[in-house]
Amino acid sequence: MDENIENNKIIARIEDLALERKKIFSFPPEKALNAILKSPQSTALVHSFSEEDFYFLIHNIGIEDAHPLLYLASDKQWEYIVDLEVWNKDRINLSTTTKWLDLLFKIDPNRFIRWSLDQKAEFISFYLFKNIEIRIRETDQDPSDFGDDFFTLDDIFYIRFIDEPIEDAHNDTESRGTEKKHRDAFLSKFFKTLADIDHFIYQNTLMTSSNVIPAEVEEEAYRLRNVRLAEKGFMPHEEAVGIYQPMEVEDVKHQRTKFTTDDPERNLFFPAPLSHAHVLEEENNFTIALTGISSNEALNQIQAEFAGLCNRIISADQKNIRDRNELKQIVEKACGYLNIGLEKLAGDEQEPAGNRFTSFIRNYPLINIFRVGFGLALDLKWRAERWLKTSWFNTKGLALGFWGEEGMGVLGGLLIKKPLYYDNYSSGELYREFLSVQDIKATEKSLNEIMAFDQIFSLIGIEPEPDTDGYLTYKNFVLTLWARHCLSLTEKLQSLTLDEFGCFFDSLWADKKPPRKTSLSMKASLLDWLSDKTGLMHHEISQKLGSALENLFDEIESEYGLVSRDDLDPRYIHLFLTTVKKGGHQNG
Repeated sequence: MDENIENNKIIARIEDLALERKKIFSFPPEKALNAILKSPQSTALVHSFSEEDFYFLIHNIGIEDAHPLLYLASDKQWEYIVDLEVWNKDRINLSTTTKWLDLLFKIDPNRFIRWSLDQKAEFISFYLFKNIEIRIRETDQDPSDFGDDFFTLDDIFYIRFIDEPIEDAHNDTESRGTEKKHRDAFLSKFFKTLADIDHFIYQNTLMTSSNVIPAEVEEEAYRLRNVRLAEKGFMPHEEAVGIYQPMEVEDVKHQRTKFTTDDPERNLFFPAPLSHAHVLEEENNFTIALTGISSNEALNQIQAEFAGLCNRIISADQKNIRDRNELKQIVEKACGYLNIGLEKLAGDEQEPAGNRFTSFIRNYPLINIFRVGFGLALDLKWRAERWLKTSWFNTKGLALGFWGEEGMGVLGGLLIKKPLYYDNYSSGELYREFLSVQDIKATEKSLNEIMAFDQIFSLIGIEPEPDTDGYLTYKNFVLTLWARHCLSLTEKLQSLTLDEFGCFFDSLWADKKPPRKTSLSMKASLLDWLSDKTGLMHHEISQKLGSALENLFDEIESEYGLVSRDDLDPRYIHLFLTTVKKGGHQNG
């Protein structure tokens, strides 16, 4: 009976810590720090943070201000920080290692000595091997034989700090000098403290570090680090990139469903990271699916899975993510492709969308749903690349700018290694990740129009080499050729004189007074001309380019519908190639 009461007290305490953690995550950094330090169980509260949450917490607060939290942190939290901070791909960065080892030493020297020698002995030996040279004085040997660079704490082991570790040789002289002073100061304090605590361990540490096989130790340290981080979703880069391998809906649905627990005791010992879910903001299919989960245990499990997915993206993209703003970009990417993947999985089923999405994230691994979503963007990339190889545009040696600002932006986003959505600063960025099926459809529409125009141009068979200094785009290419046809001029891409364009300008409009609208007969004229030049039927052209051609006429009306013929100036006419007949300006 007493045992049950005690267990209930422990469970209640753990649940209280979980609630306190969630509350702290809603605070700004300074308030979060004060709340933790004022807590009656501050040490237990800090230890209750997942390693990922603690890492983001100290970076959000600021490393210098977070010293009290690092003092309270667990050994696992220390180790997680070192695992993320000191590695540069598969190599240990000695300069960064110095920074973090010195920081942890300053926070609690005695604890650092215990932690480093008990849990990081080989890592410390490798670090010492790379930074110091050791000589052992024989009984009949004069210390002056070693030179002024060596120092000793016991007149037996003589130590010299290596001037310039090979890994840091690329740094500039000033940086190397500053880093060397920092390292020398840290190691001097480290050796003195270690010798004061236990001189035998001090000597043993020096002996061990002088007999290191660095390649083997570094490789084993890297392997162990990867094992630890893999539990959090941080896979080695070469494995993590598998997240970008597309997956078909049928393959997802034919796999065995995952196990989602409703066991309340699981959350007591495996707290879900809060950082990743905390920066979720926009409502989409994934966030809707989360709201449909009534079980706290299942919700926490999926949040932990989502954190693992984000961490795998970080590994695949080889990013260093240290604060919530940087993490938010990764979360948006993961959430965006989950959003797309869920809608693709739902298809045309009649069940309410929210129920279907909740069922999907409870039954299918999030990584597979992500791969379905990313596969749609990748399909667009592959289509663009296949088209480019045989396109008329490419064979003519034209630049991407030929497709105008939007077309160039869309193609530019698709032709990079990992496709991006061309947002044109609508959300403050030129490019961003695909976040919805609407993004996929909009990009696909633009790509289809570009490919259709390219096919039309290849069938027209007129060389895109204008007799003008004007900037050639697909718009002024097709419109200038059509205008020359209407004026019974030669079938050659040549600039229209201002007089020629004026005659064409008068025939464009259905109304004589502004704001003018393009006449239906002129729209039909363009369609007739395209059909005649390409051999395509009217309905084929309309099916492929109907909306694009309508947009062209809308743009003509917007640009010139309020302009009188007398005010036409080639410098401001961009939809047609025009020039003044003699010595005038040319449009660009």
